[in-house]
Amino acid sequence: MAKEALIAFIQSNIPVGGSALTNIIDHFDKRTIKKNEFFLKEGQISNDYFFLEEGCMRAFTHDPDGNEVTTFFYARNKYVFEVSSLFMQTVSTENIQALTDCHGYSITFETLNKLFHSSPEFREFGRMMLVKSFAVFKQRTLELINKSAEERYENLINTDREVFKYAQLKHIASYLGITDTSLSRIRRESAKK
Repeated sequence: MAKEALIAFIQSNIPVGGSALTNIIDHFDKRTIKKNEFFLKEGQISNDYFFLEEGCMRAFTHDPDGNEVTTFFYARNKYVFEVSSLFMQTVSTENIQALTDCHGYSITFETLNKLFHSSPEFREFGRMMLVKSFAVFKQRTLELINKSAEERYENLINTDREVFKYAQLKHIASYLGITDTSLSRIRRESAKK
């Protein structure tokens, strides 16, 4: 069956099947984003919601000195979108770039809205995705305050080990809120355990 990973992802979040499920998945189009290609660039308004079936992406912004700061990693079987820009239709201050060739399924903002209004099942799915996104954001914000760098590193390994295959260490360090040197030390100490 086509779109199996997308179907499994939707069904893992809401109980839906039959014609309601078919209606939802029929609105998603297969899409490939090549390595180093941008899914979204700062200064643009986001227009797409993307289910990442295979690959890895990185979200980042720039600090006042112009340095890149990694804000998030998206690995296989995750949804990719910049929530503020997509739903508020505002200019993004974030970039989302493919670290590998990425394959998945995309839906436009216009189609997303049509589905929200016509499908109670998709509305519930969308609500669930927003709640989960907020929870992840909140957890990450709190971890930067109440977890040590070592604990943040261990959490990333336990939740998104795949990121370490594709992301540069300087991007991982930036995401963890530490220097490259600190990340090297933490990795050495972790390897000894």
